[in-house]
Amino acid sequence: METRRLGTNGPELSVVGLGCNNFGMKLDAGASAAVINAAIDAGITHLDTAEMYGGTKSEEFIGATLGKRRDDVVIATKFLPRPKDEAYTPGALRRRITEAVEGSLRRLRTDRIDLYYQHYPDADAPADEALETLDELVRQGKVLHIASSNVSAEQLKESASVSADKKLAAFTGTQLEWSLLHRDAEEDVIPAAREAGLGVVPYFPLASGMLTGKYKRGEVFPEGSRFDKMGHFADRFAGEDSYDRVEALTAFAKDNGHSVAELAVAWLAAQDGVASVIAGATTPEQVRANAAAGEWALTPEQLRSVPG
Repeated sequence: METRRLGTNGPELSVVGLGCNNFGMKLDAGASAAVINAAIDAGITHLDTAEMYGGTKSEEFIGATLGKRRDDVVIATKFLPRPKDEAYTPGALRRRITEAVEGSLRRLRTDRIDLYYQHYPDADAPADEALETLDELVRQGKVLHIASSNVSAEQLKESASVSADKKLAAFTGTQLEWSLLHRDAEEDVIPAAREAGLGVVPYFPLASGMLTGKYKRGEVFPEGSRFDKMGHFADRFAGEDSYDRVEALTAFAKDNGHSVAELAVAWLAAQDGVASVIAGATTPEQVRANAAAGEWALTPEQLRSVPG
């Protein structure tokens, strides 16, 4: 599988990454291991997790599975901000990050984190505190590269400015929600990331399943599906406009010999600055399908013709 560098100085990532948020939530240790090994076998080397996924179980399952395959992958994980009920005092965010990295290293059974994300920015702490702490971790070798997630264009620019002014390790990329059905980030965050030389890592490329084709207009949601179990996702993506767009996208994909899910991943991979597209999976078959989607390189003409 093709690999791409995250931004100017980040790690090399497989163009399709494995989203590990199902581990410990939907999948037990055995099922998670099957998905992880299938991903590596399919050429996916970018594993994206977080300390919060599965209540830390995702990191535990990854660490238990990799063994000798640790050096075959790039592990990306994320630390949470301060608890909401904890008032900010100087040093509080630093303590949270320091505590988080040690826990992640232990659960992942590794001596370094390849890509460490600030999962959400801290609304009260200065950007300096997070960046100075992350710079320490990079200098210690516990973290190799750092990145942001779920930030605004203004926060992205502020972090870049602080890192440059203080000569600190800088974010190499940013992770955000982006899909053919959710394109808000194109207004400001993505242009800001490109201007700063940051790589972009989209998540939820299938719009919570709407871009798989399994939800049909006028039909009951499949039992056990995300829309069936979590109504807020259905509220976001199962409107009439979304059905219109998915039907148009499905027809376009079919005319080009692909599924709408393959189009969803390939379209993101074709966007300027995108290093890796995070796609979750609950079975080895889904992993292989996601990997295959990353093999479709849209031509400029196809890219211009994708229904808006």
